[in-house]
Amino acid sequence: MASADVETPVADLIPALPDYLIDPNAVLGDVEATWRYGKPPDYSNTRTVFEETKSKTHPATTLPSLVQNLVKNWEVEASFKPDLRDWRTIDHANYSFAINGGPAQSAEHMLKVGTYNAIVCPNEYYSPEHSDFATSHKTFKRMMPTFAWEVLEVYSGPPQVAFRWRHWGVMERDYVGFNDKGEKVTAKAHGGPIDIQGVTVATVDDKVRLRKVETWFDPMEMFRQIAPKGVVNKEIVSEKEKAADSEEEESKPSTKGTQVSQKHPHNMEETVKPAPGEAGVAPAGAEEVKLTQEEMSNITPAEFPDLMNKE
Repeated sequence: MASADVETPVADLIPALPDYLIDPNAVLGDVEATWRYGKPPDYSNTRTVFEETKSKTHPATTLPSLVQNLVKNWEVEASFKPDLRDWRTIDHANYSFAINGGPAQSAEHMLKVGTYNAIVCPNEYYSPEHSDFATSHKTFKRMMPTFAWEVLEVYSGPPQVAFRWRHWGVMERDYVGFNDKGEKVTAKAHGGPIDIQGVTVATVDDKVRLRKVETWFDPMEMFRQIAPKGVVNKEIVSEKEKAADSEEEESKPSTKGTQVSQKHPHNMEETVKPAPGEAGVAPAGAEEVKLTQEEMSNITPAEFPDLMNKE
């Protein structure tokens, strides 16, 4: 599909562009808003990585640039503004969000479950059913210190905007999540890229706020890149084989390069010893799984800065 003729600046067509269209950090200045962790997040690292590794450079005020800024500001609000009344990037009365032709989700639903849980379907690596808001953010944000996002092409202009996008980062830390069986899944960091693409069709109002948002992408592509060698212990290790003591495991220092201490047991890893690019699972009923879920469902003030600098 050829992209629309959208590189011509459109500023002259709109008397006054909203700040969330011209500045990707506009809503971060909403000091009067209620923020999930008491203050606006710091996106400086992600913005730097974006500028250094993006594949497209869109001139300011062209449609691709405006769409890119709109979505970036929407993502900040969806992740960090718990009071829907503070969201400036959506048409509140008409907003909905859907993934891969699935049922429409309300903004309230996304606030409740989190942005990751709203877009990822249950699978052998991850399940929203076993991951609350905090857990979902630790699962993905610990793994990738930054996860940048860009618009690649825009195919049509307002009021219905169709565009292709890219989301990318580097797997610097282990992936730890809970799958559709309630098992703990650990994929060892391979230090390589995670790079996914998708298509979104968004209807906007006269203020260029999001109304109906429909997105299509392959959510399993990310997990194929996280663990390209797959799960190595399909036959789950029994509890008797997990000899390591939980308290001893919790006291161990985090691995080199890990900024956030992951204070939960790693019994399965010591038994299975998955290599980089491999994943291992611990059974749903294991004490290790329970302790990990407890740790990941709670975000402490010390973890706050590191978990915020994401997209």
